[in-house]
Amino acid sequence: MDTTKLIARAKAILLTPKTEWPVIAAEPATVGSIYTDYAVIMAAIPAVVHFLGSTLIGVSVPFLGTFRVGFGAGAATAILSYVLALISVFVVALVVDVLAPSFSAQKSQVQAVKTVAYAYTAGWVASIIGVIPGLGIISALVGLGYGIYLINAGLPFTMKCPPEKSVGYTVVTIIVAIVASFIVNWIIGMAAFGGLGAMGPRFSHSHDEAAAEVAAAAAAGAAAGGFAKGSNGEALQNWANNMEKASKQVESAQKSGDASAQANAVGQMLGAALGSGGKVESLAPDRIKSFVPESLGGLKRTEVSAERNAAMGVQISKAAATYSDGADHRLNLEISDTGSLKGLVGFATGWAGVEQDKETDSGYEKTYKSNGQLIHEKWDKQSNSGEYSVVVGERFTIQVSGNASSIDDLKRAAASVDANGLAALKGEGIRPN
Repeated sequence: MDTTKLIARAKAILLTPKTEWPVIAAEPATVGSIYTDYAVIMAAIPAVVHFLGSTLIGVSVPFLGTFRVGFGAGAATAILSYVLALISVFVVALVVDVLAPSFSAQKSQVQAVKTVAYAYTAGWVASIIGVIPGLGIISALVGLGYGIYLINAGLPFTMKCPPEKSVGYTVVTIIVAIVASFIVNWIIGMAAFGGLGAMGPRFSHSHDEAAAEVAAAAAAGAAAGGFAKGSNGEALQNWANNMEKASKQVESAQKSGDASAQANAVGQMLGAALGSGGKVESLAPDRIKSFVPESLGGLKRTEVSAERNAAMGVQISKAAATYSDGADHRLNLEISDTGSLKGLVGFATGWAGVEQDKETDSGYEKTYKSNGQLIHEKWDKQSNSGEYSVVVGERFTIQVSGNASSIDDLKRAAASVDANGLAALKGEGIRPN
């Protein structure tokens, strides 16, 4: 195995995919060689990162400190996630191959494995930043957004798909990949927590309908050569066009040799991949901190902090505060600016139809839309505690958690935050592509 060649391939597929995909499509390979020369090494990255993060660094638990998973359990979970990652590449590749005729593409198992394995590079590499506490969500969403772009850019070369049908082909492939990822994470959760993984998020029938609608629109659009105006398919096509423009900017920056221009171009591309409309600078710590009130739910503020984290050109900001009466009553407030991830937040609050509704003997948890806002509620009636969060302006989140007499107390506390003021800043810091 030539590690120098492997690193060069990973760098090329991420920075200059338009010129690298034709090379990948033309080179001789077998399913086995793609795995041994590339996938078995690259797929190990997130497994190692997870092991380091959970076993050596640990997870910060509010008020309790840092929790570290035992070495044996951490290693077992990492190995399981690694094996399942390799399996998921093959499963998704099988679907890519089977779908080929539906999008006027050429069936080829080897080319399908190439498509998936090299497109997964984005997620595998992005997972590296997940070892830093608080940046896991950035790494996951950056990997997803850029991985979608890589598949869309690669299908015309590897599977000989007509360019005008690649968006539809990509959408159906991504739906399958997300389902596969969900199953993999569920299995890992079951193994790591002895069945607690089964308690993970469940989506309502409306989410299934949304996915089916996207797949149907994609297939119909592919057959007709274009998507209907105002449809989800048209939105995806516009996204692909923005990615095409951003990709050309990256290629141009690479040729110029200007490091600053290259970094800016990559940031612009990530903004396009995440659907944010461009590179977004999240609110400065002191700015987002100004939205934290002195009192909340009749309790006095005892602690407050604010921070801004950045990685791979993506920024998120967060302000956090604790409110207490000095006795048993305590509330926690978090206000977050999702920055460049706002495009994915908009996706969730828009046509993705994300919903959840689960009831147990001890309480309930649900996610729903109200007046155009995405809301999440969780309540435990045994401990009289819970959390309430709302998405504002498809960019900011307000979350209140803690002990209360009912969930209504948490709702009123969240309502005391200046949501209108946050919503007015939803376009701030955006640098269009």
